[in-house]
Amino acid sequence: MLRALDIRDMLIIDRLDLSFQPGLNVLTGETGAGKSILLDSLGFVLGWRGRAELVRQGAAQGEVVAEFHLPGNHPARAILEEAGIPASDELILRRINTADGRKTAWVNDRRCSGEVLRALSDTLIELHGQHDDRGLLNPRGHRAMLDAYAGLDAGLADTRAAWTEMSRRRKSLAEAEAALAAVRAEEDFLRHAVAELDKLDPQPGEDAELDTRRRMMQGAERIRDDVARAFALLGGDGAEGAMGDALRWLEGVADRAGGQLDEPIAALGRAMIELGEAQDGVDACLEALDFNPAELEAVEERLFAIRALARKHDVAPDELGGFADTLRARLNRLEAGDADLADRRAALHAAEAAYDASARALTAARAEAAGRLDKAVMAELAPLKMERAVFETGMSEAEPGPEGRDTVAFTVATNPGAPAGPLNKIASGGELSRFLLALKVCLTGDDSGRTLIFDEIDRGVGGATADAVGRRLAALAQDGQVLVVTHSPQVAARAAHHWRVQKQVEDGRTLSTVIPLNPEERVDEIARMVAGDTITDEARAAARALLDA
Repeated sequence: MLRALDIRDMLIIDRLDLSFQPGLNVLTGETGAGKSILLDSLGFVLGWRGRAELVRQGAAQGEVVAEFHLPGNHPARAILEEAGIPASDELILRRINTADGRKTAWVNDRRCSGEVLRALSDTLIELHGQHDDRGLLNPRGHRAMLDAYAGLDAGLADTRAAWTEMSRRRKSLAEAEAALAAVRAEEDFLRHAVAELDKLDPQPGEDAELDTRRRMMQGAERIRDDVARAFALLGGDGAEGAMGDALRWLEGVADRAGGQLDEPIAALGRAMIELGEAQDGVDACLEALDFNPAELEAVEERLFAIRALARKHDVAPDELGGFADTLRARLNRLEAGDADLADRRAALHAAEAAYDASARALTAARAEAAGRLDKAVMAELAPLKMERAVFETGMSEAEPGPEGRDTVAFTVATNPGAPAGPLNKIASGGELSRFLLALKVCLTGDDSGRTLIFDEIDRGVGGATADAVGRRLAALAQDGQVLVVTHSPQVAARAAHHWRVQKQVEDGRTLSTVIPLNPEERVDEIARMVAGDTITDEARAAARALLDA
């Protein structure tokens, strides 16, 4: 609900503070008094596109502040959360327009973009009038209005879920088909490469092992003689024999040395053990150095084959085994591809059937709701003196989407037998106003806490028809807030709160102001609307009769 509107230096308004209330609020005044400026200012703070020049002449900048009350379940809270703006029961929008055209906006003291303002405005205000392109006259929103009227939240959720699943299945099938086509294009390469890798069967670490073995065999001829001579010096004719003789001589006299040879003897024993280990290692080396030249050739051949295959596939030698597994998996996918595609096609077919069933159910529900809406609107048109007009909710097939495959458009024919067409193409000004009002009365459940604004929607009607318009506007306002700019005394008389917009000249400047009216002032204002500039006693009596009706 709109609580307050503060305007500074906008067009012919220098300073204006308005406090609005629940129920039906009307603004009246002579033509040109500035009623449209209020709507321009409200549209400015809500981010709507409007006049380019809004700043009052001579002012450095214009500013509009709008204060709204947000119930706990108001849809504006979700937009605030997404924008990272703290939400509370109070929402304050503030927007500044400098004289050079720069615009800056704040929401609850946080800087924000015009896009955020417009998203919020869709949940806060709904404007209806003869030049309305945002509300009921916009065919792009008719399907959503019908869905809200029909209460199709569950059906829409099911259809969106079915569309998402169908889209996911289509994407999955397309990806699988593309992957399979790519594998088929390289089938010959894969089979040849896997066969080549399987035949060689390279093992992790084998490249390093073969390289070490090759280097050892290549150097064997140069080092074998020295290793053999060292082995001979360590044996029985060398160090081993000498150390054995020394140990035996010392052990033979140890009992007469008073224990002084015990430690040397133990040390020699340990040395003999270490010497034996050295002999074993040297002997193993000699065995390794003793190779057949054909073995060197075989080692080199395998080493070069592994490295050539690694270069061919641009992988490290130790990664050849894993690379072979990857190619083998791609071949397996090729062999299992047809079965996999068949499974994916079956899953897609099931998803398409589920979407089709959900979309058909949505279409049927919309068609049933369209019939009910048509009857409801026709019932509202009769008191508005349009009993000969025909309203119809047209449905046609559209491209499938997440919300079904229906196009919905509200059409009218002003007389039986006349061709039907869009609201804003067929109806005249007064007729259009009454169509919009009748339709809005029937769709009132779709307000979602929005403030409804009707801009001279009663133009072109009077008498009993204007009274019927006023009564319906009052009914709309019972559980919410409706703002009406009107020239009709019958409509103004139905208001719970009444403001008069007027112009005045101060110091050579024309300024517009808005004055809240008390009960007696309301009588005079409605009398002016009845009789014109000269307010007579008869006009006041007529005004009181309207107020008491």
